[in-house]
Amino acid sequence: LQNFLCYTCKEYVEDLAKVPKAFLQEANVRLIVIGQSSYHHIKPFCSLTGYTHEMYVDPQREIYKTLGMKRGESNNISGILRFCLVRSPHVKSNTLLGSIRSVWRAMTGPAFDFQGDPAQQGGALILGPGNEVHFLHLDKNRLDHVPINTVLQLAGVKTVNFTNKPQIIDV
Repeated sequence: LQNFLCYTCKEYVEDLAKVPKAFLQEANVRLIVIGQSSYHHIKPFCSLTGYTHEMYVDPQREIYKTLGMKRGESNNISGILRFCLVRSPHVKSNTLLGSIRSVWRAMTGPAFDFQGDPAQQGGALILGPGNEVHFLHLDKNRLDHVPINTVLQLAGVKTVNFTNKPQIIDV
């Protein structure tokens, strides 16, 4: 995660929460989210997002540094255009409303803090068996999430319908 208050991270994790445990068990895969804040923020964030899989924290951002995850948003023209034009399929809020909600959660939380470095970018990886990295994506900005179904497919897990629209099946 970028941080626990980031609205794009919250909405991404809300969709991760929809991945059935049975799908993961069938493929012998563990789904783990790592945040960069204090462990005190795990329970409220899981309650907020409905996330029931594994979650850990790395307050010193050692894992982020080891994996080469960047701080700050992409600052070149192509990165700015990509940020403005390409949206994560898992982010439903617009930038203004999402940012206002994030600040409100920070202000009304038990301890006014930003629950991690707001400039830290996250990413996605598939690790194992053992220490072999099979896939690594480093986010360039807060909307540069890998679609969850892409990660699931690469890990050998059944994909999930994340839309709220009913599926139409041709017979």
